[in-house]
Formats: sequence, structure tokens, C-alpha cells
Amino acid sequence: MQRTPLYERHRDLGARLVDFAGWDMPIQYESGINQEHLAVRQDAGVFDVSHMGELRVRGAEAMAFLRYTTLNDVGRLRVGRGHYSMLPNESGGLVDDLYVYRDADDDFLVVANAGNVDTVLDALTAHAADFAVEIVDESDRWGLLALQGPAAAVRLERVAGMELTSLRKNATRDVDIGGLHVRVARTGYTGEDGFELFTAWDDTPAVWDLLIEDGALPCGLGARDTLRLEAGFPLYGHELTSTTNPLCTPFAWVVKDKPFFGRDAMWGAPCDQRLVGLKVTGRGIPRQGYTVLDADGTSVGMVTSGTLSPLTRESIAMAWIDSSLARDGTDLAVVVRAQAVPATVTTPPFYTP
Repeated sequence: MQRTPLYERHRDLGARLVDFAGWDMPIQYESGINQEHLAVRQDAGVFDVSHMGELRVRGAEAMAFLRYTTLNDVGRLRVGRGHYSMLPNESGGLVDDLYVYRDADDDFLVVANAGNVDTVLDALTAHAADFAVEIVDESDRWGLLALQGPAAAVRLERVAGMELTSLRKNATRDVDIGGLHVRVARTGYTGEDGFELFTAWDDTPAVWDLLIEDGALPCGLGARDTLRLEAGFPLYGHELTSTTNPLCTPFAWVVKDKPFFGRDAMWGAPCDQRLVGLKVTGRGIPRQGYTVLDADGTSVGMVTSGTLSPLTRESIAMAWIDSSLARDGTDLAVVVRAQAVPATVTTPPFYTP
């Protein structure tokens, strides 16, 4: 089992640790998922996401390489900015979803999901011979913290001793925190304002301590999941898979009109099903794998993620359903404990700050 540089901090804080993609990670602390969720919606919480993978892509043809291998267009990405993207496979499905940062004209940092780092590295390497590009796995170099919530900017400014409110969404800046170099990006996975802090691996505990001392609540992967679902963000292995056509999802905007690997297969595939949001209006919490029914009781899809929102106390979900039913307001049902519980198609997000 792999451990982040904050493993001892998590144990000292009474975290419940679980195996997540081969990492010993906190699912929640003593405060509990609901309180951690609400802290991010109302103040600020900090997450250890050092299990994520970082791949350096650089070289004279780095931009051309990433334009071909990822769906968003790095050609539009300015130095010092990042964007959400996806890595397609040959059949028009997805290897992973990613964040890509442009550190220089020919130097990019690709952030991949923890469980997919090796797969992403292999997929990129398979194309590298055709381009003047070098790919380096820097995952063991970086620690990564996510400070999220409406008070994130104020708290980070206090800790860093500098103005950061003006930093634009998806922009990056190098800052000094407690005498340590930190790369700050105004990005996140919660739907709130926030920052992700790239630290040297061994510096991560010191930066974490400063954020906790300032009052940010430590938050685990449980709250990270409920927050991203409220915000309508996908999770690879749930909403997105190797067979998912992103054109059939609310995230089709990521697919830019340019040549890319798997383009013909992706554009040529019909959207027989679409990914939608659901609000469950009856009693019951939808979970991954639960069946979705139409008004006649016929199976028309399957839930990919579901929870009881800690903020609104509504049961919400995302699901793949037949395209003919993927309209806002369509009445459906989800089978929960052998009961058909009413649900309505609702375009995510389920919460907007």
C-alpha cells in the first residue's frame, strides 16, 4: 500500500483510512463527511490529493503532441494557465480525464487520476515516437493539496503573506509559503472557489500544517466525492470509462474541433444513451449500479454515482439513460432496495455557489 507524505498527519487527526487505488487514504476525519462537506461550502477545507499522478511533457513538439493525444486544445492554453481535458483511446472512449498545465511554450504538466497514472503514461508513450517530445513521470516529486471553499483565498493569502484573490481561474503562480516553494493553481474539484497547491513531496506536511493552523478543516475523500457530485463533475470509473463517448455527456465541450487520436471512432459512434443528472423525489438514496426505469417500468439505464446531498438534503445522482429520455423534467424511477423510487432528469450542477 502506498502512502502520501501526510500519512502520519492523517493518523494523528483520527482519519479513517481506506485503500483507494492502492493508496492508504483518508475517507473522513473525526468531524465526519457531512461537516467536512459543509466546511467547503461555507468556509474552507483542505484535502490531501498527493496520490494523483503528475507527468511532465516537454520538447519542441510538446504542444503538437498534446493537441493530438488530448481532447481539449492546448494550443489555446497560455503559459501559466491550465485546463480540464481527457485522453481518448482508439475506439473513441477514454483512458482518463486530466488537468493540463502549460508551464512554458514547450513544457506541460499533466495531472492524472491516481489509479490511471501508469495507463496514461503508457498511452502517451505509445505516441511519443512520432513527436519530438519527452515524457517524465514526476509523481514521486510532487505533493498536492486542495484548499477549497469561499474562504480559501483569504486563508491562503494569510498563510502565503501575499495577495492571491486576483489570480484568475485556472491560472498558476509560484509563491513562498513558510519559506517553501509552492506552485498554486486556482483549480479544484468541488464546485467552489479554491486552489490546488503543488509542493515538493517532503515539504507537503509543513504546508498542510500551516493551512490547518489557519483554520482550514481537514477533509477526506468521502466529502470530495459528495462535493464533486453536487457540482456535477465526473469521476473516472463511474461516469467516465474506456467505453464512454464524451460527446454523449455534459462534458462534450471538452472535445475541440481538431485532429486527435480516436476522432473518427468518437464522432462516428451514435449516442444511444446519454449521461444525465437525476433528482430522486421519493425516499431512497441512489447508488452506483442501481437500475433506472421509465414510466412503464422498463429498464432504461443505470446509476453511475449517487448520494444524499449534505447541503440540500436531496438525493442526487448521475446516470446513463436512453437518449430519448434525456430531457430535463423527464419522470423516471430508480430501483432502491427493490422499490421503484421516483426521480426526475435534472441538468447538473445540483448546486451552484
